[in-house]
Amino acid sequence: MKSAAPALFALASRCRPRTLRGRLSLVAVATAALVMVILTVVFNAVVRQHLQQQADDELRTRAAGVAATVDTSHAPVRVLETPDDALLDTNVWIYAGTRLLEHPASAPAGAAVTRTAARLATHGDKRCADLEADGPIRLCTVPVGAARAGTPLAAVVTAMDLAPYRASADTLLFASLALDGAVLACTYVLTRLAVGRALRPVGAMTEQATLWSVVASDQRFGGMGRPVELARLGSSLDELLDRIRAVLRHEQQLTRELSHELRNPLARITAELDWWQARPRSTAEIRTTHASIADAAESMRTICDTLLDDARATAHTVPGTADVMAELRRLTDRLTAAGKPAVTVTGPDALVAGVPATLLHRIVSPLVDNAVRYARTVVGLRVSQEPEGIRVEVDDDGPGVPASFVAELFQPGRRADPDDGHGGAGLGLPLARRLARSAGGEVTYNAGHTPGAGFVVSLPAG
Repeated sequence: MKSAAPALFALASRCRPRTLRGRLSLVAVATAALVMVILTVVFNAVVRQHLQQQADDELRTRAAGVAATVDTSHAPVRVLETPDDALLDTNVWIYAGTRLLEHPASAPAGAAVTRTAARLATHGDKRCADLEADGPIRLCTVPVGAARAGTPLAAVVTAMDLAPYRASADTLLFASLALDGAVLACTYVLTRLAVGRALRPVGAMTEQATLWSVVASDQRFGGMGRPVELARLGSSLDELLDRIRAVLRHEQQLTRELSHELRNPLARITAELDWWQARPRSTAEIRTTHASIADAAESMRTICDTLLDDARATAHTVPGTADVMAELRRLTDRLTAAGKPAVTVTGPDALVAGVPATLLHRIVSPLVDNAVRYARTVVGLRVSQEPEGIRVEVDDDGPGVPASFVAELFQPGRRADPDDGHGGAGLGLPLARRLARSAGGEVTYNAGHTPGAGFVVSLPAG
């Protein structure tokens, strides 16, 4: 039995419908079958009980008619003769106490039906009994006369063949089963048709989703003319498509910008190598070539780091702390060594931010790089302690941000003037804001700073 159980389970799993319509149809048929079985059992039980009650009523009526011909006023008890004796005496036994006065010709004194009638007559009350002899027989008794010492003066027992009643009950049972089968078949067919019609919009939506291009198509599922549930599903799918399209557009734009940014330093490296191999070089020219290649490689590394940091921006931030002034001084020392505009850092030395040093560098570095790129003479970094945490202000004395572009300042890949002669892919500011928000901080534009541009970095205190 243990080895057969997995086989039966596997067979049941294979026989289970694979489609939603089949499963719902099976559930509907199973539910209808359960209801029909209960109704059929109850109905046929009531019918059989009613038919038996009819038989008992008829037997007692006949017994009462025969009892009217029994004279118990004188001893011994005697049976009066009537014109319709033959009709009344059919399947009738008359007892005076335990003495049998009359019995049917077809049932002698030793017959099983006569013995059953004698037992009923001795009880002294109205009762019935069943006998399975050559066929189903029902016997009922009616006492006649006043009882003496618990025994009636006489008793009349009548019998009836129950075969016609049982045949009627069996006919009703078969008719009920046939009706149940027809109802179950109709239930299955109608359920499949109804579910198929209800799921037709889902099939249409599936075909539409298969044919549409996620990026190029502006088609929508919509909810007009559909049930409420499918209308909500269509609206949810439309919102999901909009988000997918936005993400794909952002990815395509980001890929184009990154490929453009990587192409420039790679072209510089290729040009320097070609020029180096074209003719002999002096030691000073070789050093210059090395410096140019190293600068281009550093630019490519920075672009790749930006891409990786952008991918990590939505990940969980690793806990840690950073010495704000020390990290900013290391950043400005690198810029100063590269011959950039002067960068000044002011603020208390004992300020600790609740972010790792590498994350602080990646948040502030794009802002400082952007300020150095556009500054004329000086870039200022001011650090201060606030109740909410650490505040870092990055200012420059450059041309500033056009008022019409402020709303798009933190959108990836957007630049106020792509042809201004400065490099950049428009990724630094959005990246700085995402990284700051991932650590519980914020990066905002300081519109009140003049001249030039100003940005404020807010970070939790360590």
